[in-house]
Parts: sequence; C-alpha cells; structure tokens
Amino acid sequence: MLEWRGCAVSLGIALVAAACGRPGDVPAARRTGADISLTSELHVVASRVARGATLASLLHEQHLANALVADVTRAAASVFDLRRIRAGQPYEIAGGPDGALRRFEYEIDGDSLLRVARSTDSPADFVAEIVPIPKTAHEEVVRGRIDREAPSLIAAMNAAGATSELALAVAEVLSGDIDFNTELQPGDEFELLVSRFVRTPTADQLADPDFEPVHAGYGPIEAVRFQNDGRQVRAVWFEPENGEAGYYDEQGGSMRRFFLKSPLKFDPVITSGFSRRRMHPVLHEPRAHLGVDYRAPIGAPVVAVADGVVTFAGTSGGSGRMIRLRHSNGFETEYLHLSVIGVRRGARVSQGDTIGKVGMTGLATGPHLDYRVKRNGTHLNPVTAHRAMPPADPVPAEDRTAFDAARDRAFARLDAEAPLRDTPLHAASVN
Repeated sequence: MLEWRGCAVSLGIALVAAACGRPGDVPAARRTGADISLTSELHVVASRVARGATLASLLHEQHLANALVADVTRAAASVFDLRRIRAGQPYEIAGGPDGALRRFEYEIDGDSLLRVARSTDSPADFVAEIVPIPKTAHEEVVRGRIDREAPSLIAAMNAAGATSELALAVAEVLSGDIDFNTELQPGDEFELLVSRFVRTPTADQLADPDFEPVHAGYGPIEAVRFQNDGRQVRAVWFEPENGEAGYYDEQGGSMRRFFLKSPLKFDPVITSGFSRRRMHPVLHEPRAHLGVDYRAPIGAPVVAVADGVVTFAGTSGGSGRMIRLRHSNGFETEYLHLSVIGVRRGARVSQGDTIGKVGMTGLATGPHLDYRVKRNGTHLNPVTAHRAMPPADPVPAEDRTAFDAARDRAFARLDAEAPLRDTPLHAASVN
C-alpha cells in the first residue's frame, strides 16, 4: 500500500517500485516482501489491475483524498471509457516528495497509454490524453526447422526464438499452398524477413546492464521461403500503386485465395466431414451433414472466409447461434453453434474479419464449429470447394517492374542478413 510521506515511499505489497525515472525496475526488497524507502524527487509504484478494480479503487488504495480521486477520474473519463479498464493490465502512479500526485498511467494495449497528469498551465487541474507507446523496429531474419523436437510450425517458431504470433502470420500467408495441419514433414525449413517491434527504452534503461528490451509485436512479414517436402514456396509483401497490397509469389501471382482456407485462425482438425447421410451424434438417426465440423475451444475467433454481407445473425433451432454470409459469384457460407455473434444482419464484412466465437449452442455434444458452403443454393463440400477457389488478382501489369525490384531487394536482404538500422516508430493514437 502506497503512502505519500515526505521523501519516502512505503511499498508493502506493491508489485513494483521505481525511483526517479526508472519505472519497471524491481528492487531486491521485492523478493523478500520487505518495505523499502526511497529518497528521490519522484516515486513510482507500478502494478497490474486486480480483478474487479476500477480507476477510483486503484487511486483509493493509495490513500489519496476523495476530491483528488474524483478530479483524476473525471479527467480520464473525458478521453477514455473507464469501463474498458481490464484486469491484468499494467498501471503506474507517480508522486512527488510533497505528497502530491504527479501522474497516473494505464496501459490500454500494446500500442497506447491512458495518461493523466497535472496541467502545466494550471497545476491544480488534471489533463488526460491517450498517448502512443514509442517503439523501435528491428528488421530480423528468422530461421527454423520442423523436426522431432519441433514437429509443428508453432514449436519450430518458438525454438527459433520467435512467438506463436509469427507462426500464425506465416500460416496465414502460405495457407493457400501448404496445409500446416497435415503436410508438414520432418526436415521442412523456413526463413523469413520481418520487422520486430520493441518498446523504445529510456536513457536510464539503456544505462542498465541488466535491461532487456520488451517485445511489442511484429510488422508484416516482408519475405518468406518455406521448404516443404522437397518443394519451395516463396512469398513477398508488395503494395502496388494500382492494386491491392498483399502477398505475391515470385511470378507476381496473388497468394490470397477467393476464400480463406478455413474460418479459424489456424488450420483446424476436422472431426466430422461432409456427408449426405451420417449418424447424428445427438439424435442418433441418419441425417445429412452438409458441412464440416472443426474442433476448436469455446471462444476461439471465427472469421469471414471472404468479403460478404451478413444475411442472417441469430439463433436457428438445432444450429444454435448462427451466421450466414452472402458472397459474390453465388456463394454463401454458414457458421453454426457459435457462443458469440459479433455482427448484425446487413453488415458488410471483409475477408479475415472476426464475426463470432466458437461455442456449442443448439444440438452439439461439444465445442466445435460447423462450417458450410453453398453455391446457388446447393451445399458443397467445404474442403473441395476451398481447394478449387481461384487466387485473387495478380500484380497489375503496370506495377510489374516495381514488383520485380521489390521482390529481388527483399530476398537479397533475406540472404544477406546484413545488420539494419533501428527505426523509431509511433503507434497511432486511440480515440
């Protein structure tokens, strides 16, 4: 519990304390649970939001006056919906030796902070703002191999020092050519060029020999090569002046298909295939199964496989909560047994947009997604229908020279692994 007492700060059960511009440093006293006293001009307590906590309760825990809490809360609410404060998110409270609150910061997400500080024009007042978290981009080459110790793309990516987030990005780029659930082989190798973001360190952090940069996500994969069962699949990111930015193969063909490979983020396991007659697991009688069942946990995001319009979003008997989308060329897709519906009838959605979450509503024995495809009113086997989908448009002819140069430049950097200069980045402000 923090108490403003002259030039000392009593930490008790506070998770982290730092002094004079060193937020995030953890003193040795934390390991023993002992209180410590710091004599500095600025005292910072850093912790994480407890379950059920509000901004007001966080401030009251530090024995701040009711009027002060009201002022800070009022200022914060003018720029941020305080109902969006979430358990587990980091926050900091900074105060001076005179006992006055100087600053409150709450990390909204990986890109932005809610900051409430005293006004420079009127120190008795507080001003709130949403500020970007400064980041630095480090361009890196990541290499990995599928083997006995790393039999999946996620395991191989983790073994290479990268995160599962990057594995999902690779799978999304190459899923039209590689089934990462069934086609990976021991000995498959990959390499990719990508920008990794880290929080831009302060001068004090740079001076600390024990400081470790904080990972802050990845930018788009710039180029990727994947050796799969004796064949090589390559893709490069390109932004044509006269077309759609995206991933293209070496010849300028789009890596994007008219339909995504599946409505789930990663290639899922099919537990029940398309059939005109199967034994229903709940009704125990022969019935047609006009889609495929994908095994997935409750709450897993479900995405639109193509651009379209929502024609139904609600409950439909044994299908439970269901969404139906209408696409071009006479196609429709349906997503059954959802736990959450995230779109409304009439809404337009883009390929890859999250539209709901996996559940087990309706006639379902466990959590899964029943996914269906129709064309001109006739149900199709989603697996074969997806395989037959044509790719999107290639690089426009007028952009081909620029594409060839960008492709060659990207793969040359991938081969060279030359050290590249860090570039400061700033996240966009959140309204």
